[in-house]
Amino acid sequence: MSAPGGTTGQLSVERLQQARWATLSVFFAFSAAVADFLARIPQFKQDLELDDAQLGLALLGSPVGALVAVQLAGTAAGRWGSKRVARVSVIGGCLALFLPAFAWNLPSLAVGLLVLGALMGFTDVTANAQGVAIEQQLRRPIMNGLHGGYSLGGLFGALVGSGAAALGITPRVHLSVMALVLAIAVWASSRALLGVADDPHVRPPAQPDEAAESTVPTTGGLVRLLAGYRAVVLLALIGLCSFVGEGAVADWSGVHLRETLDSSAGVAGLGFAGMSVAMAAGRFAGDRVVERFGPVRVLRIGALIGALGMALALATPWPAVSVLGFTLFGVGVAPVAPVTFSAAGNTPGVPAAWAISRVTGIAYIGLLAGPPVIGFIAHHTSLTTALAIPAVLVAIVALTAGAVRR
Repeated sequence: MSAPGGTTGQLSVERLQQARWATLSVFFAFSAAVADFLARIPQFKQDLELDDAQLGLALLGSPVGALVAVQLAGTAAGRWGSKRVARVSVIGGCLALFLPAFAWNLPSLAVGLLVLGALMGFTDVTANAQGVAIEQQLRRPIMNGLHGGYSLGGLFGALVGSGAAALGITPRVHLSVMALVLAIAVWASSRALLGVADDPHVRPPAQPDEAAESTVPTTGGLVRLLAGYRAVVLLALIGLCSFVGEGAVADWSGVHLRETLDSSAGVAGLGFAGMSVAMAAGRFAGDRVVERFGPVRVLRIGALIGALGMALALATPWPAVSVLGFTLFGVGVAPVAPVTFSAAGNTPGVPAAWAISRVTGIAYIGLLAGPPVIGFIAHHTSLTTALAIPAVLVAIVALTAGAVRR
């Protein structure tokens, strides 16, 4: 609760709310940039004459970049502050849309996505670090709302991308314009992020005596440390299972609707748009729902809804019903990421920035590496069969949801 004078800790509630809106803008801008590209994947596949396996190979560039970035993001945030790292990476990520926009073959597309994936990794870790820091000082849940900004950005980007496709605007023109618009907007809106002085993830160097003492943990400290590592592993598994599904819908729902169900180019982007709408709505309401029913129950019920939604999207022969299925999937997975990352940042016995970095990193591998794997499996079986895998993984979240219990 806030102090009588309107402050929480050393910062005023007003200052923390400013930082909260700035963090939401970071989530929104980067998600919008990525969604703009994702909505044009069917066009890239056609223009560059790629089959499913080649498209999957190109998409593999993103997880490689992200895998390197997430290993460095926690250290970078600890040294320079999550504000500085988040602003550089999110602005750079928006401008990185120029790279796939001007790709002329498979290697150039893969390299562009490699850079985009690396910047995505830095942004995701540091934006979540900002969110946890604000949440801890406000002393109430806000992570669902912040991730609602991410979903809203995905919806915005998906609708813009689908509209551009329907109007016949080339990906080169569309992505170039959005790169500049989003970079300028987030540069202005992210100034209110918590700086180094207010960021608890930046720690001064330990004195020699303190460093020596920290290397000799007590028995109780060791038990807490091991329990913390176990919790981080389980949280990472939850994030991985959920993010594979999110990445699959983002990258392959358009292809499924366009090629498997023979929908139009404009309809093809609505599967991802439907998921984004549902996730945005679920996340903006999620903080109140989690407060009332608890994170474990919310995750278990949501996982079942998500698995059933994906099954519906794949079983129906009608594009409209398939879009509904992808939308239900979004309802189910909406609370998974914010609840999981918040639990990671509050895991006893381990540093918050380290836990966020590891959980975010492994979950992000699912988001980015899942779609290429889906592509390879689809190439040897069918896209419908490959997309059934995320439904099974989301159901696993129901079995491991106990890890988010505070």
